Amino acid sequence: MSEHRASYRYAKALMDLAVERDQVSGMDGDMRLILDTIQENESLRDVLRSPTLTGVDKKNALKTLFKGAQPLTMELFNLLATNKRIGILKGIAEQFIALFEQMKGHEVATVVTAVPLNKDLEAKILKKLQEISGKEVTLENEIDTDLIGGFILRVGDLEYNASISGKLEKLERKLLST
Repeated sequence: MSEHRASYRYAKALMDLAVERDQVSGMDGDMRLILDTIQENESLRDVLRSPTLTGVDKKNALKTLFKGAQPLTMELFNLLATNKRIGILKGIAEQFIALFEQMKGHEVATVVTAVPLNKDLEAKILKKLQEISGKEVTLENEIDTDLIGGFILRVGDLEYNASISGKLEKLERKLLST
C-alpha cells in the first residue's frame, strides 16, 4: 500500500474518532501544529525516518514535543509506534487537514512538482480543479526534487501521477510483466 493511501486511511479513521468524540477542531489544531513542526524541522524529519531509532523512542520524542496535544493525538502516536508507521505522520496530518477542510465545504489539492509553480500555472490548475469539483479549492504546492519533470496531483484519496518518474516506473512494470 502506498504511503499516501495509508496516510489517508489513518487520517480518515482519526477523523471518524474525532467526530465521534466531538474533538474535531482540537484535532485540526494538533494536526496543523504537527505538520508545521515537521515541515520546519529537518532534525525531526530525520528522527521520524531513522531506521536506528525504535518506534518507542520516536513515540516518546513526539509525546514530549507535543505534550499539550489532545489525548486522541497521543493515542495516534501509540498506534503508529505499534504499527511501525510513525514515518507517515506528516502525511496523516496533511490528509486530516484536507478532510477537515472538506467537512467545511472546501477541497484541498496538493500538487507535487520538481520546481515551484509560477502564479499563472497555479491559477490555471486551481480554476480547473474548482470547475471539476464544484467546490472552493485550496492548492498547495510541494517541491520534490526527485521528480524529473511533470507533476503529481492529490485530491483527497485520489492521486494522478503525471511525473516522468511515474511514467518510467509504469514502463518498467510493463516490461517486467512481459
